[in-house]
Parts: sequence; structure tokens; C-alpha cells
Amino acid sequence: MKFITASKLYDYMQCPHRIWRDIYGPQEEKIEEINPFVQMLWDRGSQYEKKVISDIGIFVDISTGSFEERFKRTKRAMDDGESLIYQGVLIVDEIMGIPDLLKKVSDRKYLPIDIKSGMGVEGVDEDAGDEGLLKKHYAVQIALYADALKRLGYGDDTGGVILDIKGNEVVYDLNQQIGPRTPMSYWGLYEQVKNDVAILMRNENPNKPALAGTCKLCPWYSSCKKWVKEQDDPTGLFYVGRGKRDVLSEDISVNTIDNILKIDVDEVLARKKNDKTLLKGVGDSTLQKMVNRARIMKITKEPVVYSEVNFPEARYELFFDIEDDPTQEFVYLHGVYERSPDGERYLDFTAKSINAESEKKAWADFWAYIRSLPKDDFSVYYYSAHEKTTYKRMQKMYFDVVSAEEVEGFFNRPKTIDLYSVVLKNTDWPVDSYSIKELATYCGFSWRDKTPSGALSIQWFNEYIKTGDEKILKRILEYNEDDCKATMIVMDKIKSIQ
Repeated sequence: MKFITASKLYDYMQCPHRIWRDIYGPQEEKIEEINPFVQMLWDRGSQYEKKVISDIGIFVDISTGSFEERFKRTKRAMDDGESLIYQGVLIVDEIMGIPDLLKKVSDRKYLPIDIKSGMGVEGVDEDAGDEGLLKKHYAVQIALYADALKRLGYGDDTGGVILDIKGNEVVYDLNQQIGPRTPMSYWGLYEQVKNDVAILMRNENPNKPALAGTCKLCPWYSSCKKWVKEQDDPTGLFYVGRGKRDVLSEDISVNTIDNILKIDVDEVLARKKNDKTLLKGVGDSTLQKMVNRARIMKITKEPVVYSEVNFPEARYELFFDIEDDPTQEFVYLHGVYERSPDGERYLDFTAKSINAESEKKAWADFWAYIRSLPKDDFSVYYYSAHEKTTYKRMQKMYFDVVSAEEVEGFFNRPKTIDLYSVVLKNTDWPVDSYSIKELATYCGFSWRDKTPSGALSIQWFNEYIKTGDEKILKRILEYNEDDCKATMIVMDKIKSIQ
């Protein structure tokens, strides 16, 4: 029997199609080799778990043996009233869970605890006093353990605890409402996800693949991308995700990019005025964008600049990109490709150790460079808001390096440009993604590395820290330099088009 497990719930939360494809998909198209970045995350999680367990005191270890044997030993341990159980197995009906810890809270009642090498909550804003939101994918996993405990008679369905990377014990109250716009409890979400997973596992209602930004680390990425191309699926257009694709299909029988080309926008918008449920979540301007992008993808096959973009005049043009490890909230590289009347050069400000001192020095060196430039005679280009949000966070940590006003002023000055925002508002391209890599590649630019990836850069950096291998550092710097150059290439292309 195939059980519903916490990992299956997690996979579904990442991609609703993954469950079906793992069981019924073309297995020969699945990449068996584990992505090095994913492997690094697994290793880091395993190492952190070992560290926590080594400091936790006395516990019953049930981490070895077959699932059936471990389940029997887990029940015996709970019947005996053991205070703490490590890697116990819970099997009941259609579900199986393996919480990292089971903690006795009263007679025959146990609380599930999972150890995570990430933060226990998301969206924390300390200035606003916001403690953050519970993570949905953590909540459904905790809910599965609580469900199994309740069915077996050793607990209830109220919740559990996440022990996160900072050592925080985050209580997950499953009866809590997810948010003001989501009138559902975390337990309700679990029930919904569990039911959807069960249906997919039985092959009763197969769903379709879709291209999304989270796909690239999945072993099915190439397989699903192939399917999307062969089926002319609408998710092959930038910004048409799974949700909009499904609404188009259900409401107006549009199932391909060619179908999108044939949409009579005025007629559909007239219908929407009379039927507020039609194409829910697809706004009027979004519908027109879909048609425009389908035309560019299928017919003109050339990028378009819709309105004039006035890039600032400056002697120094800086194309700027950072590399950071979000799993440790650590920024290890600030890269700048500088173009000026004196020529072009790449500058890096790199932390060569994972500690606050090294991170702070690299950042201070970056700001010293910025302050050395002629005031108001340099422009800065970066791609997406990540640099800005990261720098605001760093300023709070290293307030003696740069003031909040200087950081704010740097990003708000007219000569500092988020090129991604320019691309979104003013252009369209005949590609399925508007990532800097897709656009620069379309423009004819090539990365020197055969597998250019921000995720892999994180893995390379962690490997460099372990080994001190300068060849790895060189690979990281070349990758970052090419990212910076790619921003320049795309900016120049937009200029040339208009």
C-alpha cells in the first residue's frame, strides 16, 4: 500500500502535479541525479538535526529498521510512557508519518516536533512588530503527524512544534485561521491537501504539468517543459501560470497558445461585465497581455518596447548583482560590472568566511567603492527587488557601515534602475520566462559556466568554505560577473529596439 506521507504533502504544496507524475509519469524522463543544491540542503538539514539531537538529552531512538518494525516499537514506547522518542513511525489507515520527535505531554498524549534547518515562520518584520506567519508546508506536515497520533489514540489534532534553525520552538496551532483573506484553518488546509493527494495517488483525476519559477530544481523539469511545448500549453507564455491556465480552459475553452491568439478580447470583456464569475483572477489588462505575448511568441517573434524608456545619462554605468545564501541569511558577494569612458571592468566584494565580520567587511568595501564614484555621475542597474530588500535587512544588522537614509537614497535616486521593473512595464519578449538568463540568452549572450544557476552558486560557495579551493571561488566570481554583464546586455538591447 502506498501511504500519504509528509513528504508527499510537501511535494504537492510545491507543485500540485508532482504527486501524479512521480507515480504515473514517464519514468524514463525523470532525472535521477540529485541537484547539488538540493543535496546540500538535505545534508545541511541532516547535520542540523544531528546537532539538535546530540544536545537534547535522553530519548528512545527508533531511527533504524523497517517501517513496520519501527511502528511497533514506537507504539510500545508510547505505551511505556517514554518522555521523548526520536524518529518514531506512525502508521494508521492511509497515512504514515515520521516526526523527528514525539514528546510526552500527558498520560498517553504525545506532541509531534519537527526539526527544520530553516526559519519556523515567514514574513517577519521586526520593525512593524510582526512575528511572521506559520509556513503552510510545515503546517500540513505537522497536521499529518497530529492526525496519525489522534487516530492511534496518542494525541489530538490541535498541533505541534517546529524547532527551527535559530533554536526557536514555534508552536503550530492547527485550529488557527491562515489569514484574514484565507478563511480556513491550517487543519482545513491539511484536510484539503490530503484529499487532493489521495485522489492523485489513485489516478482518479490526473492534472496537467505547468511551467513555473519553482520548477528548475525538480527532477521532472525537463519532462514537464517538453510536455508544455508539445501541447502548446498556455503556461509556456510568461506570466500565465497554472491557475490562469486552468481558468482559461474551464471558462472559455482556451487550451493552447494558438487558442489565446484567437481570443476576441472585446467580446470576452463584455461577457465579464455581465458575469462577475467569468475568468476570475484574470484581469482585463492581463487578458490583453496574454494575447499580445502570444502574438509575439507565435507570429512576430521579436521583442517589443511599448513605451519609450529614458535611461539616465552618466559617465559610470554600474551593473550590479549580489549572491546570497537565504538558508543562512548570508550575503557572500556584491558584484559590479563597471562601464565608463576608461573601459569596462568587474569588481567583486566577497566574504570568504561565513561569519558576521567577513560579511560586514565585504559590504563596507562595496559602500566605500560607491562613495568613491563622482556624485550624480553614475547610474546603477540591477534585476529585481531582491538587492533592495536584502540591503535594507543588512543595514539593520550593520548600521555602523551605512545609514538607513543612505541605503534608501541609493535605491530611490533616479539613476538607480530596477531593470526587471522596466522589462515588465514596457516590453514583451518571445520567450517563456523574463528571467535575466532567458532574456540575455535570447540576446545572444552566453554564460561561461555550463550550468549557470544562483542555487548552484550557493552550493559552490559552501563547498569553497569547506575546501578553500580557489578554483571554486573563481567559478563563483565568473558566474556573478556574467550575471552583471547579462543585465548590461539586456539594457543595451532595450535601447537598440527603441
